[in-house]
Amino acid sequence: MQTQTYPSKLLERAVEELAKLPGIGNRTALRLALHLLRQPQPDVEQFLTAIGEMKNNIRFCSVCHNISDTDICSICSSPSRDKSTICVVETIKDVMSIENTMQYKGVYHVLGGVINPMEGIGPNDLTINSLIDRLSSNEVNEVIMALSATTEGDTTNFYIYKKIKHFNIVVTTLARGVAFGNELEYTDEITLGRALLNRIKFDNSFSVE
Repeated sequence: MQTQTYPSKLLERAVEELAKLPGIGNRTALRLALHLLRQPQPDVEQFLTAIGEMKNNIRFCSVCHNISDTDICSICSSPSRDKSTICVVETIKDVMSIENTMQYKGVYHVLGGVINPMEGIGPNDLTINSLIDRLSSNEVNEVIMALSATTEGDTTNFYIYKKIKHFNIVVTTLARGVAFGNELEYTDEITLGRALLNRIKFDNSFSVE
C-alpha cells in the first residue's frame, strides 16, 4: 500500500490523532481534518472547547456509575424513577439503548464491562461490589441482568447471580429475543423493549427448551 504524503506536518499530525478514534481510518481522518480546516475559526474553537469540557468536567454518577454532569445522574435523582428495580448493564451505551425503548422506568447499574479473562478483566475490575452495597439498602425488589447475550456476558450474569441470590430480591434476565452473540447497542429498540418487558427469572434461564 502506498504511503500517504502530506503537504503539511501539522495536517499529518491532525490526521494521525483523528485516526486513533474507533472506526476512523486514515482516509476518513484526512477528510475530517480538511473539513475542520475549511471551517470558520469560531466554529473550530467551539468544537475543541466542547471536547475539552467533556473530558475535563464530565462525571460518573456516584450511585449507578452512568455519566453525568453532576455527582448523581438525572436518572438516579429523578423522583419519577422506580428505585426498587435496578437494571444491570455493561456500558453507558446500554443505558442509552434501553432508555430509547421508553419501556423501563427503574434505575441502572453500569458495570463498566464484563468478566473476560482473555483481556485481563476480572470481577474486581467491575463495579460489582458497588452493586452489592446498593442491594444492602433493602429498598431494591428486583435486579434485571441486562448484559449482552455473549459468553462473557453470561459468565458475568452467573457470577453476579451467585453473589446476590441470598438477598430477598427477584433476579431476572432479558428474554432471549436478543439473539446469542448480540450486544445491546446493536439490538433494535423494538426487540430490546420486548426482551425487557418479557424478562424471566434468572434461575429459569438455565432450562433447555
